[in-house]
Amino acid sequence: MKKNTTQILLLLALTLSSFMNVKAAPGDTTWVQAHDGKWLDYFNNFDTTVNFPNGTTKYRKIIMVFTLGKYICPGAPRYCSDWDYTVQTYAMNKLGDTVELGRLITPYANSARMPASWSQPYYFDVTDFATVLRDSNKIRVHYSGYSGGFTANIKFAMIEGTPERDVLGVTKLWAGSWAFGNASNPIDNKVSAKTLTAPVGTKEAVYRLNITGHGSDANGCSEFCEKYYQVLKNGTLLKQKSIWRDNCGFNNFYPQNGTWIYNRGNWCPGDLVHTNFHPIPSVSSGSSFDLSMAFEPYISDGSGSYTIFGNVVFYGPMNKTIDASLDEIIAPTLNENYFRENGRIGYTTVKIRNSGTDVINNIEFEYGVSGETLTKATWTGTLASLSDTVIDLPFSESLLKATGSNLPYQVSILKVNGAADVDVTNNKLTSTFTPVIALPSNAFINFYTNKSLNGMGMSESSWRIIDEKSGLVVKSRINNTPETVYRDTLNLPTGVYKLVVSDEGCDGLSWWANPSAGAGYIQVKPTPFTSYNLRGYFGGDFGCGFTQYFKVGTPTNIKNVAAAEDFAVQAYPNPANTLVNIVIEGKQINAGQLLVIDNIGRVVMVQDMHANTSAVNTSSLANGVYTMKIFPNKNESQNIPYKLVIVK
Repeated sequence: MKKNTTQILLLLALTLSSFMNVKAAPGDTTWVQAHDGKWLDYFNNFDTTVNFPNGTTKYRKIIMVFTLGKYICPGAPRYCSDWDYTVQTYAMNKLGDTVELGRLITPYANSARMPASWSQPYYFDVTDFATVLRDSNKIRVHYSGYSGGFTANIKFAMIEGTPERDVLGVTKLWAGSWAFGNASNPIDNKVSAKTLTAPVGTKEAVYRLNITGHGSDANGCSEFCEKYYQVLKNGTLLKQKSIWRDNCGFNNFYPQNGTWIYNRGNWCPGDLVHTNFHPIPSVSSGSSFDLSMAFEPYISDGSGSYTIFGNVVFYGPMNKTIDASLDEIIAPTLNENYFRENGRIGYTTVKIRNSGTDVINNIEFEYGVSGETLTKATWTGTLASLSDTVIDLPFSESLLKATGSNLPYQVSILKVNGAADVDVTNNKLTSTFTPVIALPSNAFINFYTNKSLNGMGMSESSWRIIDEKSGLVVKSRINNTPETVYRDTLNLPTGVYKLVVSDEGCDGLSWWANPSAGAGYIQVKPTPFTSYNLRGYFGGDFGCGFTQYFKVGTPTNIKNVAAAEDFAVQAYPNPANTLVNIVIEGKQINAGQLLVIDNIGRVVMVQDMHANTSAVNTSSLANGVYTMKIFPNKNESQNIPYKLVIVK
């Protein structure tokens, strides 16, 4: 292991933009190297012994950085790095404790965006396993592939400091891959009740579960069918959750040379597998309880299966009162885990977490291009203890005017609830970004639709241009005729805009697996003889859609519509599950309207508002980040954008 002489500020969890040496009291970050470019050449366990610190030091965060790479297979075998294989990483210490630290699925990686030199880091927050990641430890990579082509590089960043709460124990419950639908040997028998006793000092307990569906019967189960599981405490239902990812067509790691757009059993090719967290109520020091799982009833030939690793983590009391943690810079950044969110202009998007006991009502930020004049703004809302939210900060003048490439960007928390934060070590992040393109006002768009039809007999594909100042659509091509060429001149005034290209079939304008649809195209042309290289377009193989941000002329400022004095908005809970409450503060609302917009700009929900408080049913929304736009009294010149996160 290696300990830095300078302290390191780590961009946390899944969205870490870069690791940079900066001062961050109270302690250094210790880097521990495990696998170093190990060839994953066939189905196997790949083990290495690692010497972690001895456990006497406390760590605020422990992040496992798994960098997946490629190698050129000797003899060029037919399926080298061609397939979506499961990769699981385990820690097995000398005390016999075994935990799954993280799981990812390799991409179909023989594509233009993934050459032989390609690599991609994935970030796993493994702070819960601090009691396991100590002393001598075996780190295992289990690779399920039946061909080679991928490499594994694993490092652990152990950031000294005070964690949100101390982990008092980790108990493994069920681990394995079991057939689903086999009537003679039901999967429920594999996840039957286990009795647990909470360690002394326990205040809370959480069930952590990694689960993915693989293999297919005649109905596509378990990889291509949506089923659910249940978590039960003492035989009583705690949670029912779908084992499904319905947003693979929005994958950040695209295009791929396989069926990357198809939704699957809680995973998408090229992405990490998200851990499910289920709080267990009424658990305290020394209490005992039974925990079990049950699956949706289903009978088949059992050729499909679910791969499961579940454990319960027991926590002591919270360690801090007021602590806002700046966890991620979602934009602007070159981090490809947020490829679709980027190429943005003006706005800064961050994820924040309440790591203390007290509710957070406001946070003062400072942000902008490093070395330029920074912008200050205050976010207001309601963020409960141990909750996360994603917010857009008002336009930054330095970001608006930025030119060049690979520029440094910084975001800092200055105050929380009007006072200094208790823990300042998680209050600053940096990223690197490249500004977006500038277009002449008379640029034009050439658009050719392919043969695919939506349910109304029109083309699946469309585009819209949205003014970032007003939030209004200023140009569009929707309800288009298939196999038709459209040419539109923009004639836009000075300002900041985004071009949102959508495909209802989630297979883009051109996709190798659907040749019967033909191939369409979209071109943004400043002159008849030149075209811009649209970020995220990839020759039409863009899945559900993509967004291209651009500016016209030299904007000097963009009004922050979210900071209008007449209106303010609060939404809770956020993240939401099936219901979110909207509260409008300011003038009386009699005839307002709420729009919910997904991450490629599609309006997925419209609801009228007849009072300042409204309840919005979000049960139909998939997991993800949405923008709510609220038009008080349906006045389009005044709208309040607000980020909404759906977690089910």
